[in-house]
Amino acid sequence: MSREEEDGSVPAIPDGLLEDLVKELEGEDAPFVKHLGRDLELKWLEEDESRLGFTKFECDHHEIYRRRRLGVPRGPVTIAMNPILTNDSALFRHTLAHELLHAAGLLDHDGLHAEIVGKVAPAPKLRDSPVLMRLREQVLEGLPEEQWICGKCGHAWERRRVTRPTRCPKCASRFETK
Repeated sequence: MSREEEDGSVPAIPDGLLEDLVKELEGEDAPFVKHLGRDLELKWLEEDESRLGFTKFECDHHEIYRRRRLGVPRGPVTIAMNPILTNDSALFRHTLAHELLHAAGLLDHDGLHAEIVGKVAPAPKLRDSPVLMRLREQVLEGLPEEQWICGKCGHAWERRRVTRPTRCPKCASRFETK
C-alpha cells in the first residue's frame, strides 16, 4: 500500500515556487514552461527508494524531444518525491524545484539547470538538513576506513567526512596514506 493510500496525503508544491521558476525561465529554452502547472501529478515514492525524487513523462524520451522541438504540450507528467523529505522543507523545496525544471523542458543537468535551482531553492547546508546528515552517516558507516592516518607523522583521527582530506590536521603536510 502506498503512502497516499495510507494517509491520503500527497506532496504539495510550496507557495511561490512555481511562480519563481516561471520567472527565472523567461527567455530560456524551456518549451514546456507554459504547461508547468497542468497535467502534473505529485506523489510519494516507496519508503525504500534511494532517489530523492524523479520526473516521469508519459511518453518515451524520443517523443519528449520531438514535442520539445515542435513546441507542442508534453503530456501528463508525474513527479515522485521521497517521503524522507517530509521533515526537511529546504531539501524538499530544492528537490522539487529540480524536478519541476525537468517538467518545464530543461531535461539536461547543465549549468543553467543548477543556476536556476540555486536561485529559486538553494540546497540546504549539510548541518541544516536532517536528511543530508542521515545520508552522510549511512555512507560513512559503509566505508572500510573508520579513521584517517597520516603517512608522514602517523597522527590518526576519526573519519567524519566522505572525501579524502587534503592535509593532516596535526603536521599540516599534504595528506598521504601509509
